[in-house]
Amino acid sequence: MRKAVIHLKQSDPVMRAIIERIGPCRMQFGPPEFHSLAEAIVYQQLNGRAAETIFKRFAALTGEPLIPEAILKLSDEQMRSAGLSKQKSAYLKDLAAKTAGGLLDFSRLSSLPDAEVIEHLTQVKGIGVWTAQMFLMFSLKRENVLPTGDFGVRMAMYRHYLDVQGARAARKVKKSRKRKVKLPTPEQMEKIAKCWEPYRSVACWYLWQSIDTKTL
Repeated sequence: MRKAVIHLKQSDPVMRAIIERIGPCRMQFGPPEFHSLAEAIVYQQLNGRAAETIFKRFAALTGEPLIPEAILKLSDEQMRSAGLSKQKSAYLKDLAAKTAGGLLDFSRLSSLPDAEVIEHLTQVKGIGVWTAQMFLMFSLKRENVLPTGDFGVRMAMYRHYLDVQGARAARKVKKSRKRKVKLPTPEQMEKIAKCWEPYRSVACWYLWQSIDTKTL
């Protein structure tokens, strides 16, 4: 991680300022296993506290770590009692069925390139590119992932890299006037992140942290 941080600070003055404000990188990782992906599905589109509550209820029914066989034994009613929507229940059942049937093989993932991991995981209903990218970053520890569809990364890039001129102009107009936020396109994001390679995942972690800090 130290090598990645040094590279980012040396290659990008904007990122260097962010790193100096945030401090050491403390990315947390989970095992590249079925449990991590099932947990990611439970957490989709929920705030942290609500997701944590639902996950605890769900895990109380299945036991931990989550395994396909335990999920497949649950009835729809049991899954609803944990707070899971009909859609998420279907996604978890599909993940469990595909894993139990051998279509999804977690033992292969560490040896596959990023694009093939994404292709492999998105066979499952409810697993899109973003979820697969999060699995790459936080379970497989891939250091060069750039999730161009992630709102937090896009907003942080806008604030730190694209809104400099707009922020200056805003000082000259009335406070009541709101400027339109135009988030960067994937092409713009790739261009901004070029100098971060091969540590774009670490840079994204700092971007996420930067929009949560009170110093902004």
